[in-house]
Amino acid sequence: MIDLYSSPTPNGRKISIMLEELGVEYNPIFINLEQKEQFSEDFSKISPSNKIPVIVDKNNNQTIFESGAILLYLAKKYKKFLDDDYYWEIVQWVFFQMAYVGPMLGQAHQYLYYNPGKSKFAEEKTKGYATHIYEILDKKLSEQEYFSNEYSIADIAIWPWTARFERHQIDLNNYPNVRRWYLQISKRPAVVKGYNVVGDFFDIPKP
Repeated sequence: MIDLYSSPTPNGRKISIMLEELGVEYNPIFINLEQKEQFSEDFSKISPSNKIPVIVDKNNNQTIFESGAILLYLAKKYKKFLDDDYYWEIVQWVFFQMAYVGPMLGQAHQYLYYNPGKSKFAEEKTKGYATHIYEILDKKLSEQEYFSNEYSIADIAIWPWTARFERHQIDLNNYPNVRRWYLQISKRPAVVKGYNVVGDFFDIPKP
């Protein structure tokens, strides 16, 4: 049994999708970010940064925070979605998501979706970052079906962020390779199930 502390965000969905793909038993625990539950004393003990997601593996009492680290932990433990022959190709795209996709698209959420009209400079800057990210993803996916030789934690890391393309003011029809990949993954049963495990229910956006 694995306890998953999470919320319906891209980072949270990475891990619920991964756990569904693995088919392992887990217990989803909703952390309500709007009510600041991430700053509670109990949650702070397992998440030094007060961020979701966090897992607690009851089999060995291992606690892991940071979504990229959790993906690597689960992939190594269950020996799935991290092909040894393509290890560094997969890991570099996971790190690309952690270092660029998440932070920059997260800013797009703030300036383009939650707080539009507050700063023209910030909006134009984040639009530029979003466009650049989707261009990078589209080029890579023009070369192969997934971000590595097969479906991997790289795809699981990136996909939930692209599921918010509307918040990024991105038309996926302008990025046909991302669109093809996005729709293909959105039909996976584990992705459909893992998309809504805590909090309010949301339909998977379709371009």
